[in-house]
Amino acid sequence: MSWGTDQPGHPQEHPQQPQGYGYGYGQQQQPYGQPQYGGTPYPQQYVGHDQQGYAGEYVQEQASADYTAHPAPGPEPEPAPVPYAPPKPAARDRYFDTLRAVALVRVVTYHTFGWAWAGMVFPSMGIMFALAGTLMAKSLERPALKVIRSRIRRLLPPFWFWGFFVVVAMLIHDWMPGWQIVYWIVPLGDPPGNAWGEQAWEILWYLRTYLWFVLLSPLLLRVFRLAPVTVLVLSLAPILVVHFLWEPPDNRFGSALTDLATFLFCWILGFAHRDGVLQRLKPFAVVVLSLAAIGYGGWYAFTHQAETGSYDLDDIPLAQAFWSAGFVTLLMYAKAHFRIDFAGPARFRRLDRIVTIFNARAVTLYLWHEIALILAVPLIDRFWDVPAFETYLPLESQWFMFGIGWLLIAVFILLCGWVEDVAAKKKPRLLP
Repeated sequence: MSWGTDQPGHPQEHPQQPQGYGYGYGQQQQPYGQPQYGGTPYPQQYVGHDQQGYAGEYVQEQASADYTAHPAPGPEPEPAPVPYAPPKPAARDRYFDTLRAVALVRVVTYHTFGWAWAGMVFPSMGIMFALAGTLMAKSLERPALKVIRSRIRRLLPPFWFWGFFVVVAMLIHDWMPGWQIVYWIVPLGDPPGNAWGEQAWEILWYLRTYLWFVLLSPLLLRVFRLAPVTVLVLSLAPILVVHFLWEPPDNRFGSALTDLATFLFCWILGFAHRDGVLQRLKPFAVVVLSLAAIGYGGWYAFTHQAETGSYDLDDIPLAQAFWSAGFVTLLMYAKAHFRIDFAGPARFRRLDRIVTIFNARAVTLYLWHEIALILAVPLIDRFWDVPAFETYLPLESQWFMFGIGWLLIAVFILLCGWVEDVAAKKKPRLLP
């Protein structure tokens, strides 16, 4: 995900699960509040270079003329001090900020209702990888090692803080970890866990994939700049290889490889946007090829439901890759071609404030939203003990649970969001 600051997962050691890349790949997402819970999915803000502004000018005093006397020359008057003007805050790209905020809302919505069509309406994960790729290309104008350290530093502390509570809870519920617990320190592979905590930890595939993209970005960006358009188109080749020619092993390596292949195009697309490649492309070609990719992804999803029991893109990597490629390309090209900045919606202060909070607390929101939805179920169960609540509140409605889930997410943002400030070497705040 692209996290909201330009400061800017998954199977446990239990019996083999079907391979997949997200939200409990290989199984149909079940809405919360149903007999069986489903699972499933950073994260950076878009800023320009800092601009240093200076105000004020030197003002020289003029000595009054005296035509009747010739006083001895004295020391020249000193210039008035120049008032200090702090650097202007870097401008944020509200179009990208809004896309990220909507993507996070869609993630929570999907995990609440389990709607298979949600990923087609708005492919959140492809969008967040594209936004993260754009940020990474911008950041790599600086030394690569410094950039990678910065990205890892901003990601791991919130992950460790969240992981402490999840790991302790699983240990209390009889989890016996092995050496694979090291993935709870650096999630280069899917952190292990037990079935009791699966609903919380299975979303970590996104962090694992994001971390690998960060590590590979210096090489990927160098290759991309050799032949930008060719490399962008060929970035869909890996998902075709792992789907038609070579089946990855059903383990951590295979899951990581499938996820990287699925979203490689979106990450490279972020490079293309940052380098201005998209802006140079012909609108007709972009639209036709994007719609062709969407059409192929949709066709494949609907014609292979028998394999997964659903047309949910999260269960079909090939369909996800092509649908996301076409959809996200149109969004990114619209930004480059029409120079969309969303300055108009930013005038709505409350809405703009929500977008700001979502971007500044993207890692916190992503990590804690599943736990918030999990806790919403027993909390609503207690409401049934209050006659007035039972009579007047729609306790059986998924929408009611959706609302309670967001209230708990807000609580977690207030209680845990400060960790993102610490990770970014900022003063901790309840809200950004």
